[in-house]
Amino acid sequence: MKKNLLLFILSFAGIKIAFAQDTVKQERTTFHFQETIITQNNLPFNAPYTGKNSLLPTTQTETSLTTTFFAAARLWKGAEVYFNPELSGGAGLSSTLGVAGFPNGETFRVGGVQNKIYIARMYFKQNFEWGTEKDTIEDDVNQLAGLKSKRYFSVAVGKFGMADFFDNNNFSHDPRSQFMNWALMGNGAWDYPANTRGYVLGLTAELGQPNWSVRFAFTMVTTQANQSVWDAKIGKANTQTVEYEKRYEIGGQKGTLRLLGFLNNGKFGNYDLAIAQSPKAPNVDSTQAYGRHKYGFGINMDQYLTKNFGVFARASWNDGYNETWFFTEIDRSITFGGELKGANWSRPDDEIGLAFIADGISPSHREYLADGGYGFIIGDGELNYGTEMIAEIYYKADVYKKKFFLSPDYQFIINPAYNKDRGPVNVFGIRAHVEF
Repeated sequence: MKKNLLLFILSFAGIKIAFAQDTVKQERTTFHFQETIITQNNLPFNAPYTGKNSLLPTTQTETSLTTTFFAAARLWKGAEVYFNPELSGGAGLSSTLGVAGFPNGETFRVGGVQNKIYIARMYFKQNFEWGTEKDTIEDDVNQLAGLKSKRYFSVAVGKFGMADFFDNNNFSHDPRSQFMNWALMGNGAWDYPANTRGYVLGLTAELGQPNWSVRFAFTMVTTQANQSVWDAKIGKANTQTVEYEKRYEIGGQKGTLRLLGFLNNGKFGNYDLAIAQSPKAPNVDSTQAYGRHKYGFGINMDQYLTKNFGVFARASWNDGYNETWFFTEIDRSITFGGELKGANWSRPDDEIGLAFIADGISPSHREYLADGGYGFIIGDGELNYGTEMIAEIYYKADVYKKKFFLSPDYQFIINPAYNKDRGPVNVFGIRAHVEF
């Protein structure tokens, strides 16, 4: 009653005032759930030879499953805690081998055919804010509803996914709802720190302003490539990642540009040394030693052209001297594509996406594979080198009230694992995704 009377008096005097602090609820807890099932099939393709890490040239059908529970709570002013238990199981085509830009992004979290439960995320976050400009944050996965200042500094520590904080993209980031290919989840040549399920232990900090943000992460490294045991020698085995993000508008449509750089340090193997030790059967793991590095950069942009249509592009590079340790065997990558919402055909929550990928590897990496070497993702025993090129198209259909989606998907792969002697490969898929 008092507020209504005050508003009447102020409006009569020509003064406007908003009670945003009273109308936006600062959510104390939030709980969400997701389940994603992806089934993929590849048709037979030409392959005069097949190695132990090759995509099998016969018809295959494989299914992956991930189920995640998301919990978050606000502890005190600016303090939040997150906890995500997750279950995964199933397999990718050929046990997730034989293509650097692998067609099923969810198999990055699958450690074996049998379903297993593990802690995906468990981290604490403290946010420090200043200024009067506010954003209204809606309730979402690992996101508490409420007001947040556009000027802030935050620190998070614990177990999380690097993609939770870095290398975001409005149209090409999440294989559970967007493109499924690994090289479209983020910058392909960013060997981003993670265990075999895609999560990492570390600390990340972010400084945010109304039109830009800069973030930094310091994280641990596993003792072996694509494994789960963390190296306790943090002074020798660690990673640093930095990203600058600029937000802008062109013709009233939102866009974002992100510049990323990274340095990985650890007990890595070296391709040239492996070849020198065994020219006919090199083994990069046998050359592992502390003091090795991998560094690189990535450029990432997305731009809305209309309310319902947007485009994106990424370009990334790493030095490629030492072995891939975390993600996938890509040393150079360019991707681009677009996404169209279904408002034009009266399906506003449907979308169709089309993207193209071109991936490559360093000269040392090429020679290693040509001499019969194997990484943890690719290796045909021989190599007739060519750029791995992939096209992906999907349609996401809202089956039930933005809670259940079905997405048919098709990917065409030329030169799988950079080998012109094998392929091309046709991969058909269907994704079922539930969230609430």
